[in-house]
Amino acid sequence: MTSASAKTLSTSLHAPAGPVPRGESARAGRVRYLILAMVFLVTTLNYADRATLSITGPMMRGEFGLTPVQMGFVFSAFSWSYMLVQIPGGWLLDRYGPRRVYAASIFLWSLFTLLQAGVGLLGGVGLAVASLFLMRFLVGLAEAPAFPANAKIVSAWFPTQERGTASAIFNAGQYCAAVLFTPLMAGITHLLGWRSVYGFMGAGGIVMSLLWLAVVRSPARHRWVNAAELQHIEAGGGLIQMDEGGAGATGRPRRSAGETWRQVRQLLGNRMLIGINIGQFSINVLTYFFLTWFPLYLVQERHMSILQAGFMVSLPAVFGFVGGVLGGVVSDFMLRRGCSLTLARKTPIVLGMFMSASVIACNYVQADALVIALMSLSFFGKGFGAFGWAVMADVAPKEVMGLAGGIFNMFGAVAGVVTPIVIGYILQGTGHFAGAMWFVGINGLITVLAYLFIVQKIERIELQPAG
Repeated sequence: MTSASAKTLSTSLHAPAGPVPRGESARAGRVRYLILAMVFLVTTLNYADRATLSITGPMMRGEFGLTPVQMGFVFSAFSWSYMLVQIPGGWLLDRYGPRRVYAASIFLWSLFTLLQAGVGLLGGVGLAVASLFLMRFLVGLAEAPAFPANAKIVSAWFPTQERGTASAIFNAGQYCAAVLFTPLMAGITHLLGWRSVYGFMGAGGIVMSLLWLAVVRSPARHRWVNAAELQHIEAGGGLIQMDEGGAGATGRPRRSAGETWRQVRQLLGNRMLIGINIGQFSINVLTYFFLTWFPLYLVQERHMSILQAGFMVSLPAVFGFVGGVLGGVVSDFMLRRGCSLTLARKTPIVLGMFMSASVIACNYVQADALVIALMSLSFFGKGFGAFGWAVMADVAPKEVMGLAGGIFNMFGAVAGVVTPIVIGYILQGTGHFAGAMWFVGINGLITVLAYLFIVQKIERIELQPAG
């Protein structure tokens, strides 16, 4: 797209009225960073809502008399539905666009979070546990499109050489959630009881869904984007249409069910994506340990109070946040210095996931300060190497980015099912967390092996046409 045509397009798509000062059109705007801030805030809220049960869990476990295995299954409820609807969620994103689908997702998961405040008010313990499982299941169902939508939005709003940093920033929202919301939720639980946590988080999310609709659009349709920024995004490989209105936005015909499943088979059979998907599973083992059992580890194994655990969880999260942003900056810096996309993306992943395996050393130290230091190193490494979404934004076929992201996220969701249940059985069988630390640490090393030996050259995939 030339500068002139970009300017014409921007003007025709609701550009702000009034004269533009001389020289203004030559300077690219920064609206893409506002969109990234929205994605970051929503991702932070997303992970905070996932983590509510880990904070309120100790008090709820005592109130309802849950065993470790029962607690593991309740923890996994979110991921069962989250896993099962990734492919349909990706299809919805490709058909209706991330703006509308994401807004509905935020509203619904916040509503189901709010409803968890009523668990146990009617009926006995059995009904309380069943309703808690159901509400967590519905939260997972509603959150399913979130991360594929994040990748689709970043692909639309950012050129390739900025995409690593942008992806790292939105992915770092999971650590920001722990830094900001874990102590807050622990304090609310301590002062007001666990039900207040769900009321506070649910109401905040409903407000966020309305803000999302007001601010987010595709680059080609956003009234605040000037011609220079639109040209900068598109010239660098940004997919500026973002499928905001489904087929009408791109001119592509809607896919039949048969065509969709043919594309799914191609995506599942691609060697590069097999390695990337294995890596996503293994990285998310650490993520879901942190979201589910880590506060209980501090309470049960390290004998901290709920309030102390809430604050201690935030310390590794700070390092995870720093590592997450730094990994993206390093990768994009390598690209600008002439490194290949493959080297620039794999280097942070391999280095980071080696560091993440340091969680195993927690089994061999006694001082709480050393445990938190090792967890901080592990989560710094996990953040530095949790680069899968940037890779997906680089490699997913343009016509099925939502579908490819949904499959990728499905593998991560499987870790959300497996991790809390496996750790629950380990804890019930052994009475301590040593085996859980080995399980988590070894999965970090599996990610390294997947990227070194299965994933080869990182490049955009071209699907084979039918016939």
